Amino acid sequence: MAHSPGKYANFEALREQALALRRAGLSRRQIRDRLHVDNNDILNRLLEGEPPPEWTERPNAKDDLRHKARELRLQGWTYDQIQVELGCSKSSISLWVRDLPRPERQQRTREEASAIAKRGWEAKLRLREEERRRTKQQAAAEVDQLTERELFLVGVGLYWAEGAKSKPYSRRERVTFVNSDPNMVTVFLAWLRLLRVDPGSLRFAVQIHVTANVAAAEKFWADHVGIEPTELLKTTLKKHNPSTNRKNTDESYHGCLRVDVRDGAELYRRIEGWWYGIVGAATAPIYGIGHSGNPGSSKGKTSDFGSDHGGSSPPPGAFAQFGS
Repeated sequence: MAHSPGKYANFEALREQALALRRAGLSRRQIRDRLHVDNNDILNRLLEGEPPPEWTERPNAKDDLRHKARELRLQGWTYDQIQVELGCSKSSISLWVRDLPRPERQQRTREEASAIAKRGWEAKLRLREEERRRTKQQAAAEVDQLTERELFLVGVGLYWAEGAKSKPYSRRERVTFVNSDPNMVTVFLAWLRLLRVDPGSLRFAVQIHVTANVAAAEKFWADHVGIEPTELLKTTLKKHNPSTNRKNTDESYHGCLRVDVRDGAELYRRIEGWWYGIVGAATAPIYGIGHSGNPGSSKGKTSDFGSDHGGSSPPPGAFAQFGS
């Protein structure tokens, strides 16, 4: 990939900066953003030989499992019993305990075998859940902090995925967002604040199945957005089919919240323009199949959608168009 002349000319000085940031505990992404290094090969060379900070490393449970497996083997446990207890594979157990003496073989009853199989499955589920938790925690740490531009782009994509859209056969330029995930609603409202939408122009309404606890759902959503339940618009009740296969029927089911922005036609038009600006930037040659390009670069421009519709970045004053 070609780079602008002189961008990495003073490589040693750049490496010293990168190593200093790494030793200060910064992640690869943070170092990349600080030094504006948009090439992974260059970043690898800058950080070569410097170990990552501990907080970026995933916990390794193998050592603990190996120690426990050896303890159980010395107590006379079989591979099957150890696998059930620890939830790891027999091949790993074999490597860990192959230097230890074999226990005497014992005849199991059918009930014992069934109990062992059940415990083994439960142990695997626990390990899988722990792995999910670690993966999610690591991924959350990789996000770090959102810039205003990043939140702006996230919000445009979020609205275009979940918000109401005007159709050629039904021209309805209004801003309406509906979702059952409280976190999605939280991000959407943060995006509206970034755009300086007047909070007084927001209206909220619950949409829920008629058989659910409607009053509890109304209180839940009112508390979530910081208003009184009496300030909600009339709740929309959806008819419930008794033979439904829906699983969201317990106390955690709160239906959906609809967020409306009054007099939002102008905002809607800008949202649509911003979205097609993103589409144009994402499909520009720099990102196209068969073209070299860096997904992290901001040099891609929109050629078919003018600056009035957002382009590759928010138009000047975009965040000050709405509200006082």
